[in-house]
Amino acid sequence: MNALVETLDQTVTELLAALDAHPVARRLLLGDVNTQEYGEFLGQTYLYVRQTRPFLRRAGERLAEQRRELTFSQLFLQKADEEEGHELWVLADLEAIGRPMDKYSPPKPCPAVTAYLAWNQFQVEAGWPLGFLGTAYVLEALSDACAGTTATNLIAKHRIAGIRNGVRFLQGHADADEGHIEMLRHLLSAVSSKSDQEAIALSANVTSSLYLGLFSAMARDEQSRQAA
Repeated sequence: MNALVETLDQTVTELLAALDAHPVARRLLLGDVNTQEYGEFLGQTYLYVRQTRPFLRRAGERLAEQRRELTFSQLFLQKADEEEGHELWVLADLEAIGRPMDKYSPPKPCPAVTAYLAWNQFQVEAGWPLGFLGTAYVLEALSDACAGTTATNLIAKHRIAGIRNGVRFLQGHADADEGHIEMLRHLLSAVSSKSDQEAIALSANVTSSLYLGLFSAMARDEQSRQAA
């Protein structure tokens, strides 16, 4: 296996282990969260998912402007089209569990999501656009590993009213991302530039850290509510 792919897979493996060890993340994965916790997770998810298409499109445009890595430029633009409407799945899930959100007045992003948005904005606008592959790899690997089972567990535990109709985002990504990781592995094996490899690995590490940080923010919010 290509060294870059091995590095990315190791990052994902470590993230999955960290999520399993994190009390809030583990309860989500097992379907044991309550309505408020799941609503918070979906609200923060909406904030970063709605930026996925713009990030993918801008990364593809910048690579085309630089006249380099045109295969990846086309991939980014194609994936931008594939992501259309995914943020609406989140809104539908919130509606289903009785926590509707006005998309024109979304919740405040937690520090981890704020940093995620700022990092990827920098990458695609002024940094190393190919680095967004690291972000995409981590998120798609998470969907492949966790999204479907999390949706199944949430429905089975049924701790949330309306949950049967409230897992569209999770189930949709479990279905939509099937086979994407193998395709990315194949394409990433062709990345020969050391600078490109380092940028991709760095973005994967940043994304991994910040995704875990989303659950740490949820844990702090829960502690604040209990102390109030």
